[in-house]
Amino acid sequence: MPYTLTPESEQHLQAFIAGKSAYTLGLFHHFVSEYQKLGSVILHPAKTMIGIGAPEKRIAWITQLGKNFIHVVFPFNKPYENNLSFAKIAQVPGQQQFNHHFRMLQREDVNGEIIKYMQLAISNV
Repeated sequence: MPYTLTPESEQHLQAFIAGKSAYTLGLFHHFVSEYQKLGSVILHPAKTMIGIGAPEKRIAWITQLGKNFIHVVFPFNKPYENNLSFAKIAQVPGQQQFNHHFRMLQREDVNGEIIKYMQLAISNV
């Protein structure tokens, strides 16, 4: 893995990825690798998700590693509805935060459009 974690974070990451298919782990590593090409990102594994952060704040969350996909949530302060990347956009009740849900089924899903939103997430910190 091309990232450094604290021992506690390493335990959370190992628990989160335990039992996942090689295909899903390949998607996970590809997504993180592509994010690292865009800027300095840090993984913040927890028991139920993996936060992806810039040094100042979290910019995305990997919330699910499925049998053949990963599910990622990007929080933005407005909805970006005219795209093909997000399966769902939902406002957090009582907040000016819109969670954009991205389901990655293959490596090619990290295309020019989603990279634009990944960059936007980094630049919004």
